[in-house]
Amino acid sequence: MIAAVICCLPGESIMREGWRVLALFVWMAACSPASPVPDEAGRGVATAGVETQTVSGVCPQKRNTPRAPSALYQRANPLQATAENRQQGETLYQRTAKPFACKTCHGERGNGLGDPDFESTPAARNFTCAATLQPLPDGQLFWIIQNGSPGTSMPAHPNLSATEIWQLVLYIRSFAGN
Repeated sequence: MIAAVICCLPGESIMREGWRVLALFVWMAACSPASPVPDEAGRGVATAGVETQTVSGVCPQKRNTPRAPSALYQRANPLQATAENRQQGETLYQRTAKPFACKTCHGERGNGLGDPDFESTPAARNFTCAATLQPLPDGQLFWIIQNGSPGTSMPAHPNLSATEIWQLVLYIRSFAGN
């Protein structure tokens, strides 16, 4: 099945010259029992061991990112998941992290579908995919944000403080319902 929804700006019509498409949603699903089915949040629910493409990007994602040093790998986030810490993480993610805001690659909704002009192989991490994100310890996420991920487009963020990185980890985990 293929479905498309096209929305225009108020007062514009598809028949008028100059109309702009604001949203295009295409969902393709095969007619088999193994097909992914979107859950209530619009994320794909994958069949075990199957990588699927959904409106939220690829889920689950296979990666070969180097493991953080042992002392950091299993470290739990020392910050409490307060509204203030998550808000600070959101501000960093959406606007202020340097060299550029996380949303550029990972998308405003954390789904791995960022700026359409951004190209990456492998694709940016889909933070809405619980099957990908939940097994990653906080310390591993911290280490990747701080040091980048070799063989991907993920840059290092050496100018972020430890507190800012932990706030980002809190916010990133919220995309997968954590």
